[in-house]
Amino acid sequence: MAQAGALLAEVFDALGRLDLEGKSTLQINDFVERMIVDDLRARPASKGQYDFPFVLNASIDDVVCHGVPSDTDVLRSGQIVNLDITLEKNGYIADSSTTYLVGAVPYPARRLVSAAYAALWKGIAAVRPGARLGDIGHAIAHYARAQGYSVVKEYCGHGIGRQMHEDPQILHYGRPGTGLELQEGMVFTIEPMINQGRAAIRSSPDEWPVHTRDGKLSAQFEHTVAVTRTGVRVLTLRPGEQPLCALG
Repeated sequence: MAQAGALLAEVFDALGRLDLEGKSTLQINDFVERMIVDDLRARPASKGQYDFPFVLNASIDDVVCHGVPSDTDVLRSGQIVNLDITLEKNGYIADSSTTYLVGAVPYPARRLVSAAYAALWKGIAAVRPGARLGDIGHAIAHYARAQGYSVVKEYCGHGIGRQMHEDPQILHYGRPGTGLELQEGMVFTIEPMINQGRAAIRSSPDEWPVHTRDGKLSAQFEHTVAVTRTGVRVLTLRPGEQPLCALG
């Protein structure tokens, strides 16, 4: 799991150095596929899952999740885009996402993206043996609401390992002290979707893509984490990324 996570972190490090403005989401998809397959000698785990033909989801502006790469979706200055990618190495899968700022992004959108990233780390900070799943969700939702944002409830984090989606589900809202007790060795994703407006969403019947119902922006960040004996390890931590909480 750690090896898969480290390789996936390299992908996001490369994307962080890529000028996204003017590129289509399909071009970005192809760039990521070449890197995973040719450079990292790994497998893009999303490709073929549920008959999905791409290696990532690209969710722009008011798209909450499940954005499908396209050669007609060309990124423009002022937009935000979440890129959600999975990678398998030696039978184990890591899952992560980042919301990127494209060109000159207005302050309200930059503030949302910053808050979504901080909300992720509020959830990570709650991970340790003996904590409960409700502690994670409460930490995320309490922070997001304090910043004036809402949390999407229909989608959640998940256990991960040899399969992309395993038990347990990791809700991004909840009550402290409730839910499954965390134990050393558990591995799962935390991936809150934070909306600028209301939490309500709308989607097509197949849920590709999902939009905010009010048309306002949505931002998301995701890490794969492991419960350790003394705290938490972020398996998809980027090179140079500074944790916003103590790890152990």
